[in-house]
Amino acid sequence: MSEPSSTINQLPPQETARLLRLATYASTSVALVLIALKLAAWGASGSVSLLATLIDSMLDALASIINLIAVRHALTPADKEHRFGHGKAEALAGLSQSLFIAGSAGFLLFEAAERIINPVAVESVQLGIVVMVISIVATLGLLSFQQHVIRKTNSTAIKADALHYRTDLLVNGSAIVALILVSQGWPGFDGIFAAVIGLYILYSAREIIITSYDHLMDRELPDEDRDSIKALVLAHPSTRGLHDLRSRHSGTMTFIQLHLELDDDLSLLAAHKISDEVEASILSAFPGSEIIIHIDPQSVAAQETMPHYASSDEHSLS
Repeated sequence: MSEPSSTINQLPPQETARLLRLATYASTSVALVLIALKLAAWGASGSVSLLATLIDSMLDALASIINLIAVRHALTPADKEHRFGHGKAEALAGLSQSLFIAGSAGFLLFEAAERIINPVAVESVQLGIVVMVISIVATLGLLSFQQHVIRKTNSTAIKADALHYRTDLLVNGSAIVALILVSQGWPGFDGIFAAVIGLYILYSAREIIITSYDHLMDRELPDEDRDSIKALVLAHPSTRGLHDLRSRHSGTMTFIQLHLELDDDLSLLAAHKISDEVEASILSAFPGSEIIIHIDPQSVAAQETMPHYASSDEHSLS
C-alpha cells in the first residue's frame, strides 16, 4: 500500500491551527520590516529596481494580512450555515492575492518602461545592496519555516504566501545585480531588471490561481492518495469491493466518501461495525479527514456500478 501524499494534512486540528497562526504572524512581521528597510533605501537611491522590490514587499504584507484574516476564518469550526466548515476561505484569499499581484506587476512594468526610455542616475548604491542582502537572509529564514508548515498542514494560503517569498529571492537578487551594473555606468539596466522582475511577478500569479481554482472546484485528491484509500478499504477481510470513491480538499480539511460493498446476508449491526473499522483504517492514514461511508449489499452494488452510472469507480474482490 502506498503512503498518503504530501497533499494530506497529517496533524490534529489544534496543532494545525497553531502552525498556521504562527506562519501568518511570521510572514506579516517579516514583510513589514522589509517594507521599512526598502522604503528607506529607495528614498535614498531613487532606483526603480529597488522600487520593484518595495512594491513586491508591500504586496507580501498585504497578502500576508489577507492570509491572516482568511486562515482565522478558515479555522472557524463548522456551524449550522456552513456544515463543511470554512476552509474555502483560504482559496478565496489565494484568488484575491493573484489579483493584487497582477495589478502591482502592471504598475511596475509601466515604471520600468519609463526608466528604460529615460534612464536616471541612481545614488546610494551600497545602501541598496546592503538592504537587499538583509532581505534575502530574512526571506530564507521565513521560507524555511513556511515549508515546514506546508509539509505538516498542506495549507493553500501558506503555499500562496510562500510563493510570494520565493519570488522575492529572485527579485532581491536581480535588484542587487541591477545596482551593481548601474554603479558601473549602465543606468539603463535599472529599468530592464525592473521589467524582468515585473514579468516574473505577473507569471507567479498563475500557480496561485490554479491551486485556488482547484480547491474551489473540489478537485479530486491525487491518484496516489486515492490508491491508498482503495487499498485500505480492500484490506479489510469483510470488504467485497467499493465504488463511487470521491474526495476533495477544503482548506486543511480532507473529505472522503465512498460506497462500501459487503455480503448480502450481514446484519445491519455487523455491517455498521465493519464500516466503522474501515473508517478507522482510513483515518489512521489520513488523520483529521471527514469520511462518509455508504454501505451497499454486494448484489445491489453490481447494479450501481453498471455503465449507465456516471461515476462507478468500481473495485471488487469477487
